[in-house]
Amino acid sequence: MTEIHGFADEGFGPVADVFRDNFTRGTETGAALAVYHRGRLVVDLHGGVTDSSTGHLWNTGTVAVGFSVTKGLMALCGHLAQQRGLLDFDAPVTSLWPEFGAHGKERTTIRDVFAHRAGLVALDTDLTFEDLARWTPVITAVEAQRPHWEPGTDFGYHALTFGWLTGEILRRATGLRPHELLDEYLAAPLKADAWIGLPRSAESRVARIHPAPEVTDPEALALVEKVMNMPVFLRSVTMGGVLPARFLDDGPSDYNSSAFHAAEIPAANGIMSANALAKIYSAAVSTVDGTPRLLTDESITDALTPRSSGPGWPGVLTPPGLRFSTGFLVGGHPGRPLLSGSSFGHDGGNGGLGFADAEAEIGFGYLNNQLANPVDQRADRLTAALRKSLTR
Repeated sequence: MTEIHGFADEGFGPVADVFRDNFTRGTETGAALAVYHRGRLVVDLHGGVTDSSTGHLWNTGTVAVGFSVTKGLMALCGHLAQQRGLLDFDAPVTSLWPEFGAHGKERTTIRDVFAHRAGLVALDTDLTFEDLARWTPVITAVEAQRPHWEPGTDFGYHALTFGWLTGEILRRATGLRPHELLDEYLAAPLKADAWIGLPRSAESRVARIHPAPEVTDPEALALVEKVMNMPVFLRSVTMGGVLPARFLDDGPSDYNSSAFHAAEIPAANGIMSANALAKIYSAAVSTVDGTPRLLTDESITDALTPRSSGPGWPGVLTPPGLRFSTGFLVGGHPGRPLLSGSSFGHDGGNGGLGFADAEAEIGFGYLNNQLANPVDQRADRLTAALRKSLTR
């Protein structure tokens, strides 16, 4: 039986029970969960191993790849930049990035980009991993790309391009690259262990990602087959084949490689602790450790206002009920319910999840090193237990 470490305050026992049960079910290798309530840490749990081949135990210093959880951190930075008068979500992208406007993109707004409405889910330019790590070649490819639909008229999940699109907009607005932006706006003020572009000194702390369990459910198998027959979607989640579709391939683009960890891929390779993730989201809606609430009432309203919903552009996979605000998954959807209609955040390909709930003043962070398959419910079970704890 896996030993669970940490604590859950009185009233949050159901959350601890489900965290333990996820291990009992055999769906975890290693994982951590943190919950802040009204600015106070009320759940801080971890268990399992960071690497099944060595048996190294997950500890309080362990950090993990957040996958698309990273997008929520970029969105928070975007809202903070707007609050500081450096960014206007309703302005055209070309107001900051003139070169972006080529090939039918001139009327794309910054909000279109953050709400997955820019029509740039994949790039036609063939790139290398070295190109991705150098930043500028991807930006040049974005400038040369024709949108898949007229920007602003439809939406589709920008699995990886979201990071370079928002990252370049914010670089032009603030003068900071994503690794600097995350540190200056969120990590340093909150003393939170979170990076986009991991420093070499922290590499030994990263939990090793393990493959997803085999898919046997007929509906899940059908979904996998559908995805394999969506060429634009496959190109979008691999940057044209540069990154492995299943995340692991034993090369420099493997999500376990130090080269991948050190690169700046701000839609997918943020590395953080669960406590840092929860603390950042808590700070968005509450005072934490004396730090004033990060988001204004106006920003919170914007973070909760759906901008993209419905069937979505047919070339990419859109789960039923998916809704995006300006940068965030809002309220969840049937396959990823959050705490309530006042929740905004983002999940990731490992089944990880970070979100804030404005009404309950919750910051939630869950990370693991066991990749998710299409029927993964680990995070959903944890949020359901948290809902139960808050309504008892």
